[in-house]
Amino acid sequence: MEFETKDIRNVAIAGHSQTGKTTLLEQLLHTGGLLAKPAPVESGKTVSSSSPEEVSRHISIYSCLAHMERGGKLVNLWDTPGASDFTGEVISAFRSSEAALLLVDSRSGAQVETVKLWRDLDRRSKPRMVFLNRVDDARGNVMAAVQDLHDKFNVEICQVTIPMGTGPSYKGVIDVLHGKAYFKGSNGIEGAGEAVPAEYEEAYRSARGVLMGSAAEGDDDLLVKFIDEGELTDEEILSGLKAAFAANKVVPCFSGDPLHSSGLSPLLDFIADVCPSPLESLERAVNADGTETAVKIQADGPLGALVVKTAGDQFSGKLSYIKIISGSLSADSSAFNLNGGKAEKIGKLYRTQGKKLEEIKKASAGDICVVAKLGAATGDSLAADAQALPYKPLRRPEPVYSLAISCAEKKNEMKVNEELAKVSESDRTVTFQFNPETRQNVLSGMGELQLQIILDKIQAATGISVQTSVPRVAYRETVQRKEVAEYTHKKQTGGHGQYAKVQLSVEAQGRGAGFKFTNAVFGGAIPKNYIPGVEKGVRQAMENGVMAGYPVVDISVTVLDGKHHPVDSSDLAFQIAARTALSEAMRKAGPLLLEPVMNLSVWAETKYIGDIMSDLSSRRGRILGQEAIGSGIEEIRAQVPQSELLRYAIDLRSITSSTGSFETSFDHYDPISGKLADKIVEESKAIAKEAKE
Repeated sequence: MEFETKDIRNVAIAGHSQTGKTTLLEQLLHTGGLLAKPAPVESGKTVSSSSPEEVSRHISIYSCLAHMERGGKLVNLWDTPGASDFTGEVISAFRSSEAALLLVDSRSGAQVETVKLWRDLDRRSKPRMVFLNRVDDARGNVMAAVQDLHDKFNVEICQVTIPMGTGPSYKGVIDVLHGKAYFKGSNGIEGAGEAVPAEYEEAYRSARGVLMGSAAEGDDDLLVKFIDEGELTDEEILSGLKAAFAANKVVPCFSGDPLHSSGLSPLLDFIADVCPSPLESLERAVNADGTETAVKIQADGPLGALVVKTAGDQFSGKLSYIKIISGSLSADSSAFNLNGGKAEKIGKLYRTQGKKLEEIKKASAGDICVVAKLGAATGDSLAADAQALPYKPLRRPEPVYSLAISCAEKKNEMKVNEELAKVSESDRTVTFQFNPETRQNVLSGMGELQLQIILDKIQAATGISVQTSVPRVAYRETVQRKEVAEYTHKKQTGGHGQYAKVQLSVEAQGRGAGFKFTNAVFGGAIPKNYIPGVEKGVRQAMENGVMAGYPVVDISVTVLDGKHHPVDSSDLAFQIAARTALSEAMRKAGPLLLEPVMNLSVWAETKYIGDIMSDLSSRRGRILGQEAIGSGIEEIRAQVPQSELLRYAIDLRSITSSTGSFETSFDHYDPISGKLADKIVEESKAIAKEAKE
């Protein structure tokens, strides 16, 4: 069945790890009539967690797309992983959805990953709802969780459903929007809406007043009426909520017990009736000069689409998940890949119910469909016209964990490298590249678990054992003072010889200033046509410093004098002379080793802050600031040498019992000396010697 753009709803379910997202999706599909019997997570047979690695580890690793029809609307639901290792899956889901549903444990409130997800949604100006889970638990506290969300994020939380009782006395929920009570069924099936029981009438009236106030935020006329009369009709509440939610002015809140299908009917009705359609969303196209232009999702016009995710299927091969931005996409058609610069054949078109593919003939703007065996990569834009503007690519977060990859045999290494290159093409949080400075193939991603799963899959598929190690750090070299050196390159081999003399000076520039080359030769001692050769030789020498062979940065080189021969001088001779002269000048100028220093942001519960601070100090870190985010979660900002963070993903997990998370980005290079520098130099020389052998 084909749905118009106005009747499509795309929602990403996200939240901290172990908050029950997979169970929620399973039960929503059951409540919506798509599943006769929901499967427990432990069975490994749920719609959204069915890969071997997910079943064996009992966690969600990949985002999963499912759909249902509710009230004449197509509802596409993404289930996303909660672990920070798999944030790329969340990015894909957020990018292709018009709203998000954050699952929060009512026993603990917003946890660390919830805070990060909330901030990501803020960056996108994306509307969000909250579902408070496990209200049937004795430790569940809906009001405390609502207050926690209000305090932590400084937002208005409007409860669309309120629980009837908590803990063991939990009976179900009241739909405040429609004035109905949904009682928890004894057989795991939620009952039909009934009249609100008298004992909950006061709580219902109070919640409805708050809901009316939230709805009034969406329309100035409604706000005036609500202030004057203190009352809105059901139609006005619905209209106001639509506008306020789409404008991200209010955060609707639901509560319930998804494990027993309780509280889900009002949630599905709200998604179908209130959540924005793709017509109310904007995308961004990238102009030729790199600037961005906002574009509306529209049903009319030529095809425009974005590949938001790619995945592998053992039967269908490569699957490309495509969000249609404009026009429509039909089976057995074609589209132009704006990033790849080539036409793409569109074969069969599908909707997905987890791993299950359901063939369709056409998908409209706003819909998310799947195409098999497409050449496009994640983040590529598809269009009907090769001259169309591509869309802004998916955000790529900075990797926080890396491994050096090698194999015992060269032929096996090539095969593994090919497989890792495919992974980095499909998952934009993973990078795989050869580092010429350290002479290592480095796989980087969002955490130890993510990379280990990738390597396990490759080993299972190829039978090749992969060796891993901690990557070497790409240090730099510079000088401390100004010095002058000269070198004469003279070689006679019969016929034309080689002759060039170069005198130059080297001195330090400010950190981050880069390289400056100056020609101060007078009187034609070095003809102008040989000066480019001198500069080339200097740059060649800078590729390998005199201390440990690391690239040289932040120096100024001035060519002072020289000498040439009318017959034997050549560009190559001046390159050699300049290269040697710079190396000699650097040896006299106090060579200095530089190490990369990273910006580090750590999020953790207050009880772990002391241990984290102490650990950062032991890593030669410098604390820049500390901020209480709320509800016992704090952010620490610091600068730490990269060499001290190579295993930080593992160490922080140990310190915080797997609850802390962090992000890094490169900031600058700092001098390093003493025994630490001596050790680095010795190791570098040993590696260079081993490479020659």
